[in-house]
Amino acid sequence: MVRAPRFVLTLAASLVLALAGESHAQAAKQLFGAQKVPATAQPAAFGGYSRGCVAGAIELPETGPTWQAMRLSRNRNWGHPDTIRFLQDLSDFAARLPGWQGLYVGDISQPRGGPMLTGHASHQIGLDADIWMLPATRLNLTRNERENISSISLRRAEGAYVNASWTRQHHEIIKAAASDPRVARIFVFPGAKVQMCNDETGNRAYLRKIRPWYGHHYHFHVRLNCPRGTRGCVDQDAPPAGDGCQEAQGWVNNIVNPPPPAPRDPNAPAPKPRRELTLADLPDQCAAVLRSR
Repeated sequence: MVRAPRFVLTLAASLVLALAGESHAQAAKQLFGAQKVPATAQPAAFGGYSRGCVAGAIELPETGPTWQAMRLSRNRNWGHPDTIRFLQDLSDFAARLPGWQGLYVGDISQPRGGPMLTGHASHQIGLDADIWMLPATRLNLTRNERENISSISLRRAEGAYVNASWTRQHHEIIKAAASDPRVARIFVFPGAKVQMCNDETGNRAYLRKIRPWYGHHYHFHVRLNCPRGTRGCVDQDAPPAGDGCQEAQGWVNNIVNPPPPAPRDPNAPAPKPRRELTLADLPDQCAAVLRSR
């Protein structure tokens, strides 16, 4: 297949925006959620993880030698080629651990990225992926099984601690992901980060990338760096120096002993509901990505 050069998307964006008409103000999640196939262009991520799109995305095959893509009805098993290669590499590592044949991979991105109809605020530029905590013991799940099977929660006490389903294999898979230079961040519930901090006896440098975040006990979230040489992709700021273990312990302390709520200012204005992103809120290139054939 002949792919359009990347600069064509940039040059065409202003014209497409001018012709977009009503869709320019339409919720971007409706526009991108309706796309069933990727934009035929050189692979490129445009914008940031929570406000952007992706051109030239490729599909993680539904089943591979060491993985299965889950919830296929969502059509979210698309990503930048770097992400797909990373997932295949990590699943190969997982398959060499006791009790795991590979990985069950959840949401990556829509075929052209962008805001999703449901769920995530991120996952917009093809560089985020959710990996299930459920050990992949079968790689012959049917499409129907993949719609109905559930991952497992590894948290206890609202995420302050891991539960009995946490294993050394979980530690090693998350460690391998965080040790990969392609990876910028991993999000997981606070108790898992603290457990890894307590159990790690070797090089602790990788722990810096593992950040505590709400939820993330049925899966962990991997975020890749912008591909080298990419123009228009916005990297997240680097995590703070150090291994981050003290910060994660602070999250745990606040779960176990919640601080009193801050007093509300009676004169403060009521919070405004979050506005839906429109095409105009995204990088200019996303208009061309949206309409590329």
